[in-house]
Amino acid sequence: MLKIMIVDDAQFLRLRIANLLTKQGYNIVEAKDGEQAIETYRMAHPDAVLMDITMPRKDGLSALAEIRKLDPRAKVIMLSALGQQSMILEALKAGATDFLVKPYNSERIVKVLQKALA
Repeated sequence: MLKIMIVDDAQFLRLRIANLLTKQGYNIVEAKDGEQAIETYRMAHPDAVLMDITMPRKDGLSALAEIRKLDPRAKVIMLSALGQQSMILEALKAGATDFLVKPYNSERIVKVLQKALA
């Protein structure tokens, strides 16, 4: 069973995505910020990561860079709010696999994740 890490400071979003992906047959691990994401990645070795860009303590772009140092083949899909196009481009240049713009629907999350894992 594939393991997905969900990183977002909004607990309700983590829960919503976790419920969706659990129904799709994925194992879920969570982190509430970039600092915790790096540590959780190190311990859990997820197959893919869904990570918000804007978070306290350490943002998603900084966490992406550190995760890519740990694992250059890490599959990290960045989550961003509308209006963060420059951050999305920066994330893709830093090695993000793909991105989702909030608000996003369930079908889009599953499609992007399946594409990243293919």
